[in-house]
Amino acid sequence: MDDVKPRSLEHWIAEHWDPELGLVEWRSLLADSGWAFATAELGAAGVPGPPDGVGVSLVIPVLREHGSDDLRSRFIRPTLTGEITWCQLFSEPGAGSDLAGLATRAVRDGADWQVTGQKVWSTGAKTADYGLLLARTDVDVPKHRGITAFVLPMRQPGVDVRPLRQMNGHSSFNEVFFDGASVPDANVIGELGGGWAVARTTLAHERRLAVFRPAVAPPGAAGRAWREAIEERTAAAEPHKWYPQRAGRPELVVSQARDNGKDTDPVTRQAIARLTETTLSARWTAERARAAADGRRAGPGGSIGKLASSDIARQSARVHGSIVGATGMLAGPDAPAGGTIAEILVSVPGISIAGGTDEIQHTIIGERMLGLPREPDVSKDLPFRDVPR
Repeated sequence: MDDVKPRSLEHWIAEHWDPELGLVEWRSLLADSGWAFATAELGAAGVPGPPDGVGVSLVIPVLREHGSDDLRSRFIRPTLTGEITWCQLFSEPGAGSDLAGLATRAVRDGADWQVTGQKVWSTGAKTADYGLLLARTDVDVPKHRGITAFVLPMRQPGVDVRPLRQMNGHSSFNEVFFDGASVPDANVIGELGGGWAVARTTLAHERRLAVFRPAVAPPGAAGRAWREAIEERTAAAEPHKWYPQRAGRPELVVSQARDNGKDTDPVTRQAIARLTETTLSARWTAERARAAADGRRAGPGGSIGKLASSDIARQSARVHGSIVGATGMLAGPDAPAGGTIAEILVSVPGISIAGGTDEIQHTIIGERMLGLPREPDVSKDLPFRDVPR
């Protein structure tokens, strides 16, 4: 880091910005200066900021909180500069809502660990360099205590990534199969058997990112750094291009009402007003939570925002459907809004599942925020090998 931080980001950019710098070189300057995470301010200044994706939003916070000095030194900087990319390897076919019931095994083999099992719903796994992995390292203790977190190299024998076809026609997610994939012991995150704490930190940050909003280049952006940033962000956004439909597209309902002659219909107007009220309330609640957090660790409050996002998406889908009627189920360029309404209707359920189901969010809020008794779990204290499956 520079010994003396410049008076302002604006002054620093004026002294250091060169559009013909390579993107990695530019981000390295940002990292050295201490301005690397000033995302909004960098965007307002018309210069590229940090990369999009789980590397910056999830992995870096996790490594800062749980990682060893060695892991931080090896992975945080190249993640921040965009030299390496990441995916998340948590959910399994038999361990979604009950994530602690995961069965993927990691067995020590000398200085390494051998991983065998399956993960699912892993966005970006096809192109990622590394995966943030949860695996079971001890079957003789209760399920929450036998999990360890790892940094897993994705580009190796024993890792097989297969895209999944979704009902909206996209293939954003992947299932990942491990057959003796190798992880160095130095890539353990946190304590051996302490992976549940890593998982909770990761999910708390993930729930603050209910809607993917890729950064965009300002008008007139030019130069090598911006060319490389646009290419990078286009590739990063590709798996997420249907995410606006998953969020219900509440911003489209007014134009849809006008286009379909429903803007004067009192029932439609009331539905749009309720949706607008919910959307604004959720936004203000999120802003208040961010201000209250003031840089502290992400906590259970993210579950409130996650539930609000699910509610907004469902409300939006209902309003879209009531405006266009049965024709909203048609797909293709000749369908309402070029098929966008149909894609909204089949994509919206995903937001109530991804990052933890609505039911899980209710449990978190009840137990960790309201202090209600914990949900009964007969397998909580059983050794994992004795848990019925």
